[in-house]
Amino acid sequence: MTTGAGVDVQRRLEMLVRDFRSSRPPMPVVVLHAEDATDEDRVVGLVEELFAGHDAHGSRCAVAPAEREGPTEVRRAAGLVRDLGDPKRWDGRRALYRRYSFPRLRLVRAIEDAVGELDPDWPGPPSGTGTAQGLADPAQTLLDQLARQRWRPKGSHRWSARLNLFDMAHILPASLVAVLAALLARTDWSIALASGAGFLVLLMLLDNILPGRAPIFLWLRRESRWFMTTTFLRAASPGRPTEVSLLRPVRSWNAIAARAHDVAEALKTGDDFQLQLYVLALCEDLRDSHRRWSWDLRGFKRTRPPVLLLPRASAANGGIELIKAVSDVRSRRSELDPLLIVASVSLTDVTRLQRSVISQPGTAPWTWYQEWGRNLRAGQSPSRALAELPWVIKVPLPSDRLVPSADGQRHCAKALSRPSAARLVWSLHTLVLVTALLATGVGLRAADLDERYCSASLLTANKDTVRVEEGPDPTECIGIATGGVRFSDWLADGGKAPRREQVPWTVRALEQSISAENRKVVEEHPGNYVTVVYLGPLSASTGERTSPVKGIEELAGVYLAQAAINDTSTVQLRVLVANGGVDMRHQVRAAEAVAEYAADDPTVVGVIGAGRDLRSSRDTARVLRDAELPVVSGTNSATYLPREFANWFSLAATDEWQAEQLGLIAGQLRTPGSRQYALVLARDTKRTHDLYTDEQAKYGEEMLRQQGYTLLGQRRYAVTSGRPGLEVHTEEFCRGRVPSVIYFAGRVEDVPPLMTQLNTEEGCASRDISVLTGDDLSKANFSADGQGVTSGVTLYHAALAKLSSERRTLFYRNAARYLSELGMVRPHSSANPALRSGQTALAHDATQALHKAASRSGQPQSRAATWVNMRTVRLWGMATGTIDFTGARPYADREGHSIVLNEVRGAADGSPRLTEVCARSAGDARPLTAAHCALPGAR
Repeated sequence: MTTGAGVDVQRRLEMLVRDFRSSRPPMPVVVLHAEDATDEDRVVGLVEELFAGHDAHGSRCAVAPAEREGPTEVRRAAGLVRDLGDPKRWDGRRALYRRYSFPRLRLVRAIEDAVGELDPDWPGPPSGTGTAQGLADPAQTLLDQLARQRWRPKGSHRWSARLNLFDMAHILPASLVAVLAALLARTDWSIALASGAGFLVLLMLLDNILPGRAPIFLWLRRESRWFMTTTFLRAASPGRPTEVSLLRPVRSWNAIAARAHDVAEALKTGDDFQLQLYVLALCEDLRDSHRRWSWDLRGFKRTRPPVLLLPRASAANGGIELIKAVSDVRSRRSELDPLLIVASVSLTDVTRLQRSVISQPGTAPWTWYQEWGRNLRAGQSPSRALAELPWVIKVPLPSDRLVPSADGQRHCAKALSRPSAARLVWSLHTLVLVTALLATGVGLRAADLDERYCSASLLTANKDTVRVEEGPDPTECIGIATGGVRFSDWLADGGKAPRREQVPWTVRALEQSISAENRKVVEEHPGNYVTVVYLGPLSASTGERTSPVKGIEELAGVYLAQAAINDTSTVQLRVLVANGGVDMRHQVRAAEAVAEYAADDPTVVGVIGAGRDLRSSRDTARVLRDAELPVVSGTNSATYLPREFANWFSLAATDEWQAEQLGLIAGQLRTPGSRQYALVLARDTKRTHDLYTDEQAKYGEEMLRQQGYTLLGQRRYAVTSGRPGLEVHTEEFCRGRVPSVIYFAGRVEDVPPLMTQLNTEEGCASRDISVLTGDDLSKANFSADGQGVTSGVTLYHAALAKLSSERRTLFYRNAARYLSELGMVRPHSSANPALRSGQTALAHDATQALHKAASRSGQPQSRAATWVNMRTVRLWGMATGTIDFTGARPYADREGHSIVLNEVRGAADGSPRLTEVCARSAGDARPLTAAHCALPGAR
């Protein structure tokens, strides 16, 4: 500042700015005037210097022009305020934060512009019509014009410079998008994101682009709420609604329409009302722009108040009337607004502000502000005979204080300008950075979830199943299938078995059938059902050339039992499917998922399956035992599991007992008094999870020794890429001491290569050799198109299930009823290739047994009660005979297993010929003898 008066005024104003940073002091209208008319230009220059100073300090300032067009002074003042609704008028070189917005002022401008577009005689009938009959309703005419303007001022931009995200009219669409995103959260994240973005774009198009209609959610906009709630506007016409509600859009719209009509009529007829309404809207918009506790904390970031400067306030620009209107409006409203007005007037116009507070000449700036503040409350009283302009301070400036300072220097006073904490912490840059970090984190999180779990959305995942990748094999989905997870989605052709297996079902079809049955159970029988989990191998390996045929056959048996039970039992059965991976390699992880799920679902009473004997079988049984879940396995022949775990119940004869029964055949192959060599040929399991092979080799070797055979050294063959390496071993023992009996501890898929080697090696091709093996060969298809044996070799193998005849069980009738829809063809008997292996029958019987224990007395049982009830189960007429656990003691072997001993020879035409040597149905505890199991040639 170049003058002493300028320094004094600026110092007082900067003191106000300082107080404004920490509080909200009342902002006066400071009117400066010279004591001598010859100094008026100097006062104008002082105001212009104040503008330059405030602009340099970061205040948002607006300067009124010296003259304006208009028919009356009030109209010119209203036009001045109308122009102040342009945010660009408040731009500055160092303005803090972003531009102001004036939604309330724009609404008033829109109504005034709409009135200007209507007939000059509105709301009455046009001139010359004589009557209003048959003419359009004036209120509707106004609304139609406002709709054409999109409730915006005439000539304004259709697209806003920025989105008012803190407005309810934008919060509600964003909330709808959030709700939509939540509903789509369980879908793929890309679908959820695209759907949410598309819905938001649609709302923005409806709200900002389409012409000829009112914006959606108009009644929720902040200017609409102000429009309806301010007491300044006169009440709506009688009989019309006057309130807005989030839940009542029609009533709210009618209220806004009624208020707009009333305001339009007032704008048409009253100049003072128009000016004061404009001033009220301006002050309210500025107050909202400095509101501290807003979503963007803008009030904390804008530490300097807006300043309106009127260098030449006069009748020519409406400045005098504007000053009066600001004081009058502030006296009528209850809130403080941040607008600081500094004006200079000529001596001739000072008399028009006689009612304002007058500061005595020479009074210090802080003194006149304090005196004005003390008189402000009483000065606003309308009952006073000569009510003042309480918000106006007239400051006369003596001539000696308007001359330049003696030192010729420009002096400047400035309040503290340290950036606020809110500006540093909660700024656009911070928001962009935080948004980028959040977006990156969400993206990484989504990618991580998608890599770890079988079903994942943007932020959540179904953690009951996980993805497992090992080597070149396809990704496996391991765990318990809940929600929309289906293991068939991870298998080629929906989990279809190879044609050679002659299994008509697919994993997809079985999962869909079980899911449909589950939905019916839950919807029609709530609270009257139990849940069992099937745990089996439902993955395939291309590298090892394995298929999920075992899992398919067992799952078919489980579904068959479920469908039959739910048609006849009062306690319904719900089935969940769990995948242990290729050959059950990940069965422990799957068991842990089952245990975690069971902890939250008390209807889960047990587990069916776990039919592979692996090194991890103990851990699997232990996990399920700790979860108090009994396990009923149809095909796991491990000897140690029922001895070590009280929750383990198996329908399969143990490996030790199977070897003992095969000893009945080995004894008949033994020539008394002569030395006969025998050999155990087993898979190499050092790099595998397989324990079944070791068990078979162990008990087979013990059996051969007990039968008096001279044992050659045990041989182990490796399996590479699914192919057994038998060549070296057969070459060595066929050229040396050729064994008359070979106990083959391998898998069914290794038998054809073994037969080929025995047929081609010179020492073995000319000898009669008997091959004994365990129950894994019950899955073999001995036929002209399937597997066979070479000439001179007789194969004896055990099978786990002696299937009941059609007249002793409903199993085949139910299979015809429920499995035919899934592709099963005739005959519906034990001769059907799909049922011949016994896997389906054993899984069916296991499911029936577990449900029997879980539904004792016709009531759903807890899992602990089911565990106890398992030792009371006795079921007649099952697919494999009588399932009887009544004599099963904890930690001991059970009697009454089903078993079949088969002989396979090559017929004259080279086709295999299968003969049943002996058999025993489930539930029959009578021991087999050599007489029962006499070889066909000795009968």
